[in-house]
Amino acid sequence: MCGRYALGIRAALVRQQLQEHDMPVDDAPEDDQVRQTYNFAPGNHGLVYRADVPDSGAGGRSHGSRETVGEGDQNEGEESNGLEAPAETKYKLQAMKWGLVPFWTKRNPDYGSVMRTINARDDSLAQSGGMWNTMKQKKRCIVVAQGFYEWLKKNGGKEKIPHFTKRKDGQLMCLAGLWDCVQYEGSEEKHYTYTIITTDSNKQLSFLHDRMPVILENGSDALRTWLDPQRSEWSKELQSLLKPFGDELECYPVSKEVGKVGNNSPTFIVPVASTENKNNIANFFSNAKKEAKGTEEKKEIKEEEAEIWKKGVKTEQDEQESRTTVEQNGTEDNAPLPMPAPKSAGAGSKRAHETMGDEDVFPVKAVKQEDADTAAGSTGSPNKKSGAKSRSGTSNGTKASPVQPGDQSRKITNFFSK
Repeated sequence: MCGRYALGIRAALVRQQLQEHDMPVDDAPEDDQVRQTYNFAPGNHGLVYRADVPDSGAGGRSHGSRETVGEGDQNEGEESNGLEAPAETKYKLQAMKWGLVPFWTKRNPDYGSVMRTINARDDSLAQSGGMWNTMKQKKRCIVVAQGFYEWLKKNGGKEKIPHFTKRKDGQLMCLAGLWDCVQYEGSEEKHYTYTIITTDSNKQLSFLHDRMPVILENGSDALRTWLDPQRSEWSKELQSLLKPFGDELECYPVSKEVGKVGNNSPTFIVPVASTENKNNIANFFSNAKKEAKGTEEKKEIKEEEAEIWKKGVKTEQDEQESRTTVEQNGTEDNAPLPMPAPKSAGAGSKRAHETMGDEDVFPVKAVKQEDADTAAGSTGSPNKKSGAKSRSGTSNGTKASPVQPGDQSRKITNFFSK
């Protein structure tokens, strides 16, 4: 689970709060360069906190090697022979797109493919090889959020109630993630993307879903270990950090309007029943009624209340967001899925979100190291053994409900390997 989250505050405020928890920020984007919304959806650009390392990742191999490697793979015991780590590690906040695109990708993947890499399962990272192998060793990060949404299914799934989960102390939530950088063929532009790592739900949130994002304590040794660029090989210590959150969180129902991509309101992270929630009409007028002295004044308030009930409370619609929203039952979350508008009539596909085999999601194909370096300066390792069965890093094998997107008829294999 993590298909929707909130970060409606400025980058400058995020920087300040991180620094207050002994998380240095040596570089950060300007406020107007980062999206601020209480309804972050896949495909949006979120704030990522990471070590300031080259695009090839921590301890990356020098460019120019012609060794043939498997996409996303790297020998577990392989030593780096590239750049030496700096004496003092610097950290940065960076805007990246949610939905990881691996460095070896030759051309811009279709929307459906990217939707499959918004989350990475912790159990898949425990295995050697696979799509996430280079990223988990060299490109670890923190995804900054105020909290995340999950939808509680009721009446056999016919009704979904959005819930917001946040820290009880009100501090920012640090979600464990992976990042990557890719350059498509024929383009000089670099694209930075990320994924959020999920694990089993803790007891508190098990009523919502069986998965939850990995949450690391702000400024903790665990967080510093996760981001440490000196650790450029996967280890049991790093794997042990990927576990359900041990402390108590705050979780409550919120407005159903958060389900539509593009809707944005600070009331989305306020409990529906809270007196602070102005979208709750009863709460909106409760204090006014108490303070009203005369009969005429109370009558005016009642008329105004009836008018608002008739028109409804307005929620802002992000002008930059033109995607539609469809219901889905995913293996990692139940969030309504954002979909692109059709490019042309009749261009839809019925296979966009059908169940895909593991080999479709994580293709293994020999590539030259110079091709990988050209993409993002990253490295991998030899191909997996023939006949070895891989495990999905984004799905537990449960079939998701099919949807009708615009133009996304091709599987992830076709885009992450060509």
